[in-house]
Amino acid sequence: MKNDKDLTQMYEAIGISRPVLDFGTAVLEDLADRFREIDETAEYNQLKVLQAMRKHRVSDIHFAATTGYGYNDLGRETLEKVYAEVFGAEAALVRPQITCGTHALSVALSGNLRPGDELLSPVGKPYDTLEEVIGIRPSQGSLAEYGVTYRQVDLLPDGGFDFAGIRAAICDRTRLVTIQRSKGYDTRPTLSVERIKELIAFIRSVKPDVICMVDNCYGEFVEKLEPTQVGADMCVGSLIKNPGGGLCPVGGYIAGTEACIGQAARRLTSPGLGKEVGPTLGLLGSFYQGLFLAPTVTAGALKSAIFAANIYERLGFPVIPNGTEPRYDIIQAVTLGTPERLIAFCKGIQAAAPVDSFVVPEPWDMPGYDAEVIMAAGAFVQGSSIELSADGPLKEPYAVYFQGGLTWYHGKTGILMSLEQLCREGLVQLPS
Repeated sequence: MKNDKDLTQMYEAIGISRPVLDFGTAVLEDLADRFREIDETAEYNQLKVLQAMRKHRVSDIHFAATTGYGYNDLGRETLEKVYAEVFGAEAALVRPQITCGTHALSVALSGNLRPGDELLSPVGKPYDTLEEVIGIRPSQGSLAEYGVTYRQVDLLPDGGFDFAGIRAAICDRTRLVTIQRSKGYDTRPTLSVERIKELIAFIRSVKPDVICMVDNCYGEFVEKLEPTQVGADMCVGSLIKNPGGGLCPVGGYIAGTEACIGQAARRLTSPGLGKEVGPTLGLLGSFYQGLFLAPTVTAGALKSAIFAANIYERLGFPVIPNGTEPRYDIIQAVTLGTPERLIAFCKGIQAAAPVDSFVVPEPWDMPGYDAEVIMAAGAFVQGSSIELSADGPLKEPYAVYFQGGLTWYHGKTGILMSLEQLCREGLVQLPS
């Protein structure tokens, strides 16, 4: 496959050299079948979202703003019915008052746990920002301060579940099990919905009344099923990731059983108020439209991740997932091995951004993390990781975590620019 002359000139104008472009084009030749499978899943999920909106008779009246208490917000109530339908759940909480994924998880956990309960993670240490929520790292207001204990069972070296360890860890006080679908700042495999189903079934065989919650961040619409369709009591995520489709300026969701969602709502607002309050402030149009676009946007991000894996794998870098294995989230981990490469990669992603392309990212002590973190994210929505972004902690093994891209073409450009930056700094050599 040769590059079109005009297209080549456009890539060169944006700062991508002919050798880097030709290398990327050669990699793309082998990805047509993978991309076709992604498009088929996106089409299925698009129809699922469309049918949910049709069933609940979404109208422009549902985009109207409410203020103050937000009583009788028809658009908010209908949106939560649509989310419940899409996620195969009894109920959902979808609110702009939920500030991020960590906040959504904190609301779900603190709403459904009580003093004396124990929280169990059967998939190892959770994402860094949850450590202070739980109290793994001491923090004011943590679950530990309220008398909730925590236990974890690490995955086996091959990434499998330690079923014997999980059985031994479950006790009378085990009230809630949290299952992180994505890898976070780790190099473990992401969990498929099928593996989550297997894990939940095992946990229920040991303790039937335990609440199973899935941190669904980065996994929505990657597969045809969501965790709440295979036994999870709650799945939780951020609207500035996959389900917001790049249009939501803020927000998070929790989908699950009526009982769990009711408890979470009373934690988000107040006992006695629950889901009845919460103004939507004119944001509902973007919430509905973002959800509608989410399957297609997620598909573009998946293609970008697969392209990144194949680019860097051919250059000899360890990548998780590898270039050929199935995908269960939009994150691509690339172990770069040195801080210089990690920083250069992020510089390239930032340079390809539509917003703040002229800014040079630098490592900093970001709240909630135990090491300096570098983040590249020239996004329309601050921190939106469904938009093209890359980040990673400056510590061994110096892995970068790449995700997003509102379009496949932008994701492709970002990956090529990251490689261009590494080549310019003499940190990577293209094969001859």
